[in-house]
Amino acid sequence: MALDSTSQRTTLAFIAGASLALLAVTYTPLAALLSKNDHQDSKGNPSRNAPPSSSRPQTQAPPQPASSLANTIGNTPLTLLPTLSRLTQCSIYAKLELLNPGGSPKDRVARSILHSLQHPSSTNTPPLAPGDTIYEAPSAQLALRESSEEASVWHTKAFEEGVRGEVEIFADIPALLKRQSGEGNDDDAGSTKHDPDAKSDSIIINITGRAHFANQFESPANYRAHYHTTGPEIYTQMDGQIDAFVAGAGTGGTISGVGLYLKEKTHRPPRVVLADPTGSGLYNKVKHNIFFSPTEREGTRRRSQVDTIIEGIGLTRSTFNWQVGDDAGVVDDAVRVTDEEARRMARWLCWREGWFVGGSSAVNCVAALRTALALGPGHRIVTIFCDSGMRHLSKFWAGIDPADSSAIGDVGEASMAELEEILAAETGGD
Repeated sequence: MALDSTSQRTTLAFIAGASLALLAVTYTPLAALLSKNDHQDSKGNPSRNAPPSSSRPQTQAPPQPASSLANTIGNTPLTLLPTLSRLTQCSIYAKLELLNPGGSPKDRVARSILHSLQHPSSTNTPPLAPGDTIYEAPSAQLALRESSEEASVWHTKAFEEGVRGEVEIFADIPALLKRQSGEGNDDDAGSTKHDPDAKSDSIIINITGRAHFANQFESPANYRAHYHTTGPEIYTQMDGQIDAFVAGAGTGGTISGVGLYLKEKTHRPPRVVLADPTGSGLYNKVKHNIFFSPTEREGTRRRSQVDTIIEGIGLTRSTFNWQVGDDAGVVDDAVRVTDEEARRMARWLCWREGWFVGGSSAVNCVAALRTALALGPGHRIVTIFCDSGMRHLSKFWAGIDPADSSAIGDVGEASMAELEEILAAETGGD
């Protein structure tokens, strides 16, 4: 029976569609094979015409311009440490807090404390105002951040007179810390704690507004900064898959804030490990529930308890920020790290990983290494790179005795301490 024109067109369209589908199925693997051969030479090696490999790092869109210094704080990268990860068969990551604008996680704390001073929780406490003076305990990192951050805050709000931040002046960074409304010169850049009469009277006379004690050790704004920012960032960057978090404690804010957040947020709470330098009492507090350092034994007390090169972490007393985490049972374990271990790890990180870090970061990394070995292969450990080696050239990176063949020495020294030597370094008594 003859088909009408409509039926003929329908039949032809069906046959054409089926033919094209069959051709596509046949052509796809053939085209892939031909394409592969086009980009290989006779020996199967990639040719010059081969397209770029998809495994190459993809360029990410840069962030939008920040409206002020305060908006550049936080959201720091988190990176894998390949050599340590390969040797331990774990994945060891470092949160790069040294890439904050001030070079440390104290940026977060300074911003949080300044916000709390501007918006006090108590109605009886007057808020921070132009002409007021902020005082802080002698911490070079936080002093630098508050001194810079407060200027940004007030200039952003178009106040004519910036808040004066009187802080201890350190010889290594006098130009960065000396901010008394632009006053001062290089002649008085030394630390005033060595000269009780140095400029103290003139400083007091020049104060006109209220005085505010930032008090980073006892201020809740410290640990909250890490609970609300650092912790969530780490959780997001790790997709919630964290087996251990390792950090030191200078005020206790980082380990308490991050530890609290991760233990509350993750389905399987990570192990939180304290990295503690020689002379600190926190190690024994975690291990034996006694806040005690071996250097405080009867008959051994000295004016200078510990001759250590590690600055920024370690405590011999409890603080509010440490107690917040301690009361919640945040810290599960502690690792004591000696100066020698920290120095060798710093050299390892510089030569093998490409990171030039300070003493606190090196202590954290030694503790992360020991934690990875204790947990075994396949675990994911996160620690903090909280300081750059550029802030520790005069002490941590200055070398030991040049005549000592075992000295770690400068960054350019040819010899390199191996991983087993780091772990073999004397750990000291409990």
